[in-house]
Amino acid sequence: MPADTPPDSPSGSPSADAPRPPGRDREIESLVEFDRVALTGSFAGYRVQAVDLTDRTFALLVADTSRAVFLGCPMEPQALAHVRAGGALVFPPVPDLPFDPYRGALYAPDELYAGLADDGYPATPDARTYAWARSTAADGDILASMLRSIHDDAVSDALDELLGGLKVVGVMGGHAMERGTDAYAGAARLGRDLARAGFTVATGGGPGAMEAANFGAYAAPFDDLMLRKALDVLGEVPSFRPSVAAWARTAFEVRDRWPGGGSSYGLPTWFYGHEPPNAFASGIAKFFANATREDGLLSRCSGGVVFLPGAAGTVQEIFDAATPAYYSSRGKPVPLVLVDRAHWTSVLPAWPLLQSLATDRPMSTRITLVDSVTEAPAALAALSEGAR
Repeated sequence: MPADTPPDSPSGSPSADAPRPPGRDREIESLVEFDRVALTGSFAGYRVQAVDLTDRTFALLVADTSRAVFLGCPMEPQALAHVRAGGALVFPPVPDLPFDPYRGALYAPDELYAGLADDGYPATPDARTYAWARSTAADGDILASMLRSIHDDAVSDALDELLGGLKVVGVMGGHAMERGTDAYAGAARLGRDLARAGFTVATGGGPGAMEAANFGAYAAPFDDLMLRKALDVLGEVPSFRPSVAAWARTAFEVRDRWPGGGSSYGLPTWFYGHEPPNAFASGIAKFFANATREDGLLSRCSGGVVFLPGAAGTVQEIFDAATPAYYSSRGKPVPLVLVDRAHWTSVLPAWPLLQSLATDRPMSTRITLVDSVTEAPAALAALSEGAR
């Protein structure tokens, strides 16, 4: 997204009387914001992002649009010609895409799963976007590559706007964890405990342990009875295989029976098309580039990260988090809690290597290994307290 200072006027020097709104105050992402700025008579220096302006022709015709940028905003031809003549930079909507590369907000579960009830998962925006990503990745089309990058940057910007100032704890774990198991219930209680403790839960946004933690945060405002009943409902469809549609419908059934759940965030990726997004994250930042997704998640976990048992993806996340902690490249290392001693010392022995890396480093006092998921919140609190 743009820097804090709007670009200079075409003459090479800033206009003295043009408004120069600072930072994110320049971004217009809704008609409400557009109408408020329109009252001033000037959009100079503003960035209007993915707002349908087909009914705002008069406002555009009478306003100063010098140095404005319109990103994917439909508008009437007369308005389009006027804003361009007035010095605006216009990135028009791209036709026939299953996604909006200029979007100004995160996805909601209902948005990604639109059409699920009537036409099944292949008809949803989520599935169609994955199909588009696969078909364009193979042909090396520069336009498709550019659209993927613009989309991921726009989603990152929307995520920053929502998570700024929040104490975010990441919960990482594998997609293979099935509903109806003790492990799934434990991960759900972890998410609930973290949310009730005032943390904002963020996950990789997919099935398994990720869904369980997002579900736990959703269940935070409810009592134990709701948690037990909802877990029973979810357990009727243990996995997203063989049917993503059945798996997702069950999650929406829980949301419909217990509306008004707590908020949390998921950061899935179309790179792993076999991992559909879960419906319990209130905000979904879905990316095309998995590297952007991984760094985007871990770099925002200001309150620490809990690693549940997983496979290659979770191992990668452990060391993605360990690298900036090792070099202190993001300041003071955040707490890292690995759950399940047998898994991380015998099955996939990431813990001994993490310990070796931490030797004589500031991160050595910010990592720990626990046996059970029930120990994770206290371990996270102890690591955080010890760093003060």
